[in-house]
Amino acid sequence: MDRVQIGTRSIECPCVMGILNITPDSFSDGGRFRARDAALRHAEQMLAAGAAILDIGGESTRPGATLVTADEELDRVLPVLEALQGLTDVPVSVDTSKPGVMRAAAAAGAALINDVYALRAKNAVETVAESGLAVCLMHMQGEPRTMQVAPRYGNVTVEVAEFLKARLACCLEAGIARNQILLDPGFGFGKSHAHNMQLLYELQQLASLGQVLVAGWSRKATLGFITGKGVNERVSASVAAAVIAVLQGAAIIRAHDVAETVDAVRVAGAFLNAGRMA
Repeated sequence: MDRVQIGTRSIECPCVMGILNITPDSFSDGGRFRARDAALRHAEQMLAAGAAILDIGGESTRPGATLVTADEELDRVLPVLEALQGLTDVPVSVDTSKPGVMRAAAAAGAALINDVYALRAKNAVETVAESGLAVCLMHMQGEPRTMQVAPRYGNVTVEVAEFLKARLACCLEAGIARNQILLDPGFGFGKSHAHNMQLLYELQQLASLGQVLVAGWSRKATLGFITGKGVNERVSASVAAAVIAVLQGAAIIRAHDVAETVDAVRVAGAFLNAGRMA
């Protein structure tokens, strides 16, 4: 199996990034973990289930989500991030697009910035470069409030690859180390069900960019479209998509249902490892 460097930690991949939404309006678990103690209990459960990374978010990026201020985002994220520093040495990621939140997260012990805007905000690239943190650059067509209205592409895989390649080049030019940059095609972010499935089918084309790939399929609307199941009934579908993503080149799977996803990802990883040794 491969290893990925996140901050000072070397992580065996494929692995699972556990999602910890400290928000009132996330599409799947909004409001459940807003209280600090509830968030920490859930974090401990995900760690016990085998999460290799924890990803904390203080602002929902679901379709139609409401914007929040940097101060509000920090009020949600920092108490949990600071408390986690004494509970685990597992790398903690902060899901944010705001340079001010990035700086505060770095000071509070975050190892990774997970940005759905791929550091396109003013001063975001410079902020991450100065912090020395790893970063995950995600593709999104449009912005969360309107991204699912009518997404259009000539060829979604080609256009996502071109975008990520350009953002990678921008980060390298700013001084961010190549081995500290992860890429995420952004399943469900400004993409139709057909776009999502094409991207999954052709994910190896993005793996050819040579960077660590992150894939987030957990409970996504496309899985509901395929199965007819509600948000909280999509565990099996999410696990199936996670396995396919790993077989197609993803190294890190972002998931709500950590225990189930960890088992599936380990099996997929063992399968790939056997193929390499054959």
